[in-house]
Amino acid sequence: MARISGLSGDDETPVFVISVAAELAGMHAQTLRQYDRMGLVIPSRTRGGGRRYSAADVTRLREVQRLSQDEGVSLGGIQRIFELEHQVAALRARVGELDAELAEAREQLGQGSRFFAVGSQGDIVALRHGQRPRPRNAGQALVVWRPHTRRD
Repeated sequence: MARISGLSGDDETPVFVISVAAELAGMHAQTLRQYDRMGLVIPSRTRGGGRRYSAADVTRLREVQRLSQDEGVSLGGIQRIFELEHQVAALRARVGELDAELAEAREQLGQGSRFFAVGSQGDIVALRHGQRPRPRNAGQALVVWRPHTRRD
């Protein structure tokens, strides 16, 4: 996405009135109002109800315009794209949290990577990397069976 010159696109501080945001995005102010009603780009509001746009909002407005004009995506499709991007970001954040929790748990247990095998008695045996389970200790006795023959 194109960034506003001199401003960070992730700046969430609402500083632009609608006319300035519209000019920065290359749109008409009425278009910004429509996008606000649709939930595509929702600006902050002043106490008096005036819209205030952040640099991130203007960047998002430009992305809506690009997807609509250059890619031919409908406004409903753009809204769905934004919803899915939000879900992906939330899921990535959650995966990061879970990875950190897992690493912490492994560190606390001092186990690192562990492997498991079934022991000779059917129990679960923890092994270290590269360690092989002990072979089953089957009996060493050899039993030969001969049918009993009758002697008359």
